[in-house]
Parts: sequence; structure tokens; C-alpha cells
Amino acid sequence: MDKEPIRLKGFGVSPGIAIGKAFLAEENHIPIPSHTLEGDDEIEQECAFLREAVERVEQDLERTKQSIVPEFKDHAHILDAYQLILRDPLFFDQTLETIRKERLNAMLALKRSIRRISELFAAMDDDYIRTRAADIRSIGERILRYLAGRKANTFDEIRERVVIVARDISPADAAQIQLERTLGFITETGGRTSHTAIIARALGIPAIVGAERASKIIRTGDLVIVDGASGRIIVHPTDDQIAFYYELQDALETYLKEITRKAHLPAITQDGHKIRVEANIELIEEVVAAKDHGAESIGLYRTEFSYLNRQTPPDEEELYQEYKELAELMAPAFVTVRTLDLGAEKLGTWMTPIDQENPALGLRGIRLCLQHREFFKTQLRAILRAGAVARNIRLMLPLITGTGELRQAKAVYEEAKEELRRRGIPFDEAMPLGIMIEVPSAVAVADVLAREVDFFSIGTNDLVQYTLGIDRVNPHVAHLYDPLHPAVIRLIRHVVATAHEAGIPVTICGEMAGEPLYVPLLLGLELDCLSMNPQAIPRVKNLVRRSTLEECRRFARTALALTTAADIRAALQEMVLRVFPEEFKFFDPQAVKPNHQNGDWGTRLSR
Repeated sequence: MDKEPIRLKGFGVSPGIAIGKAFLAEENHIPIPSHTLEGDDEIEQECAFLREAVERVEQDLERTKQSIVPEFKDHAHILDAYQLILRDPLFFDQTLETIRKERLNAMLALKRSIRRISELFAAMDDDYIRTRAADIRSIGERILRYLAGRKANTFDEIRERVVIVARDISPADAAQIQLERTLGFITETGGRTSHTAIIARALGIPAIVGAERASKIIRTGDLVIVDGASGRIIVHPTDDQIAFYYELQDALETYLKEITRKAHLPAITQDGHKIRVEANIELIEEVVAAKDHGAESIGLYRTEFSYLNRQTPPDEEELYQEYKELAELMAPAFVTVRTLDLGAEKLGTWMTPIDQENPALGLRGIRLCLQHREFFKTQLRAILRAGAVARNIRLMLPLITGTGELRQAKAVYEEAKEELRRRGIPFDEAMPLGIMIEVPSAVAVADVLAREVDFFSIGTNDLVQYTLGIDRVNPHVAHLYDPLHPAVIRLIRHVVATAHEAGIPVTICGEMAGEPLYVPLLLGLELDCLSMNPQAIPRVKNLVRRSTLEECRRFARTALALTTAADIRAALQEMVLRVFPEEFKFFDPQAVKPNHQNGDWGTRLSR
């Protein structure tokens, strides 16, 4: 008897449709022996076992880097980060210390380290840092497998094209996957900034992360459908569902090929209004994808990756080389480099941890940098120096809440300039300086802030969170997180109007910018630039070219007069159905949330 279809939901992080058999990369349970070590000889023997296992994992990672498949070479640096984790004192040295002080065997001591550090990272407010907990678990599991005498690679058994289902897929594992046999990814953990998501988007493989209990429900050989845009998974689909998604797959592939060929064209509406479309990236290796997908420049370069999993922070020369390479790769197009935007997490021995009950409202972003001025100045000097290479870098400060804070940061910025002058090192004296608008207080004093800077960039992820008082990763309230809330729309409009009155441009660089559904609204609110994940650029550009500014302005006026997010969403749904009827079936249903009576989309949801 045919099995009943099972529907699962996760976060779509790489668009596309995958239909095929599942391969469950089961985590082989590794029994962890527990015994107390009797004497110094046993203690040193267990320490030697750990060192040997770490060395073997290091050798494995190095071999993987040397034999990496061509499609993955741009991401080989991620394996470098894994090698750094192996020797991080928080990880390696403390495990040795646990063996010696608590007289525990190596496997148990290591398991405790993995759990402790993973919990520390997972509790952090910053989404990017939180997802790094998976890296700690992954590298720790590889060492445990060696200590237990197990094989390191779980994907050797794949013999046909499959959808890989796993609790998580580490970069080291992904680097060994045969891409020609990979239809898609489903993982139980992760977010948009997880390595699985980054890799899947770069390779163009449909992927869903955060699909809870997927590895408990899906078995190897089960037929599954993966919708990488909406995050929908169907296990044991019916014949009708299979036929429908094959048709949708063909239509989507044709549509994406067509718009990607035109992605290099400017985003100009039918009545002649041009809006810049830029890319958000966090790795230099993503520059190629940004250019290929039509990015006109880099609207947000996140600099946090260089500071993670290190014993000491990067020095000025290391940062200078990174930013210099970025500037050269993008020249003459400009690059907006955001200074370090982290919470007060212990990323290495170079930063003292701070106990905070509510990190989201604590020491993070520019506040953290102002408390650690020397390493803040180190980064500023590196950015200024790199700016002299092609004169195409813009500096952006995160989480500015008011003028006093901005002026403190600018004072440190001037100190960095003066230090470079004294050293006789060239830098960009005229580098544009901008700020992220991410909190309601910055919106309230936007008129004052606009007189102090050269541009604004609205970070909608945090602006929505702080405006609505909602933790977007808290499962109890995450469903209330809504970029279409009237308060958010009005705040964006106020920032744009205030900035334009002061003569400075405004970018929007949160996830909202890359959601195709929101194109008419953002155009109507008269943003100067949209900055997004590179893979979203072709669709957004295409929809801009299909729009008229005047009609979008009329819609924005309508939206600003509405009183609930549901009303705004319904009006937006009606507009996109009318203006983009053939593209509507490709929109993310979680963004659209229509009723089930609307033609193709109602059919899609009902299936």
C-alpha cells in the first residue's frame, strides 16, 4: 500500500526543486566510555591519544583541501577555519586540562568540551556566531570517530543521484560529496549563514535547513521533494504531486536561466527609474558569485569571519591584505565594508567573556568596538589603507543608536587616520562613512545622524526585531516577526525621507531586500539601493525592470495607510498577481501567505 505523504517545513536557503531518493547520512552513535584514570602514565597516554587523533584529522583536512572538487575550491578556506578550531585553546588545551585535572579518558573529556563550547556558541545572540556551534560539533565528532577507530567520511556509500538528509553537513563532509550525485540538501540544523546554506547557494543546489526531525522521519530510499525557495519538503509524494513539481521544476529552471542571462543589465523600471542592486557577502570567495549574478557593487561586506575561532585577533597586515584583495577584485565598483559586528562572545583568548542575561540588548556591535578601541583601530587602519588601492571602499558602522555614539566612533576613526599619517602610510582620506540604521532610536534621530555621515544602510533584520520586541529565533514568538508590520514600513519611509532631505542615499541590506515579493513596496518607498544575497539578484532585477515607479509609489501610499501586516500583505499579493502573474508561482509562500483560491498558487499550496 502506498504511504501517505508527509509534509515537513524548514528554511529554504537555496532556491530550486529537487525530486529524488533520500540518502540519510546517519550519525553513527559513538559509545563514549567513561572511566577514571589511575596514574600519571594513564593520563599522559590519554593525552597522547587525543594529540594523535587531532593530528590525523588535521592530515585528513589537508588531504581534502588538496583533492577538493573544482566546484568547491572557492570554499576551501572554510577547511582552514576547521584546522584553526582543532588547535584553539578553548577546544584543544582545555580538553587536555580536563583529562589531567579530572582524570577522565580522552573521549569523555572531548565530549564534554564539545558540549560546553557548543552550548556557549548556541546561546549567543548573533545569528552568524550561533550557527558556528555546528562547526564545533562537527570537528569534535571527527576526532571522536578517530578515537573510536571509525571512518571519517559518511558519504562513500552514495552510488546514485540523491537528496542528502542529515542533522548537519560540515564543510569537511561537503567537500567530499560527489556533486554530480547530489540533487539537494536537507538538514535539521542551520540558518541562512550556516556553511551548508552558503555552499548550497554558491553551487546552485536546492537546500533546506532547520527542518526539525527530518532525519528521524526520512529514511534512505524514501522519495522526497525539496522546494528550496519555500522550505517545503514532501516525503512519499503522490503521483499528482510529483507531476506538479516536475512541471514547476522545469518552469523554474527555464525562468532562472532566462533572467540570469539578463542579470548584468541595470535595474531600470519601465518609466526610467534606476535603482542600484548590490550583494551582501561575508567571504571574498563570494565575489565571483556576486558578479555572475549581476551585482553592481558590494553593499555589505561582513568582516566577522576573520575573527572567529582564533587564539588571537587578526593583525592589521592580515586584515589589510583581505580588504585590499576585495577592493581589487571589485574595482572600479565600490565595496561597503562593515566594521566588526559581534556580541561580547569569547571567540578566543583575546576577548574576555561577559555574562549578559540579554545579549541582544547588551554589549555588541559598535558598543563592543568602543570598549575594545585598540583592536577597533586596528581594523579601521586596515580598511583605510586598503581604500588607497582603488579608492572604492566605503566604511560602515553597525548598530549606531544616536549621535553621541556615532561621534565617539568617528573620534576613534580620526585617531586611526592620524596614526597612519604619523607612520607615513597612504590611505583614503576621503573614504565615505555611513551607518547601519537598525534600532528605533536611530530612526528617531535620523535627521541629526544624516548630517554626520555620507550614507545610510537599513538593516531590516534587527530593525524589525527591535521595533516589534521579538527575538526572531525564539520559537514562541518568531511567527510574529513580520517585515510588513505597519510600524516597520513607516520607519523605513521616515529614514528614506529624512536622508533624501539631507542629500544622502539609503540602502536596504536586510533579508527584506532580497525577497522578490517586496520589490514593488521597496521601489515605492524610494530606496536608492537594494543589497542582498547574490542569488536573489537576478529575480529582483527582473521584477524591477517589469515595474513602473509611479505604480509602485501609489502602492506604497496605499500600504502606508493600512493598519495591519495582514492588510499590507493582502494588498501586495493582489498587486504582484496582477503585475507579475507568470512569476507569482515562484514566490515564497511564507512571504505571500495567500488564500487558497488564487489560481496557480492556491493549487501549489493545496498539493
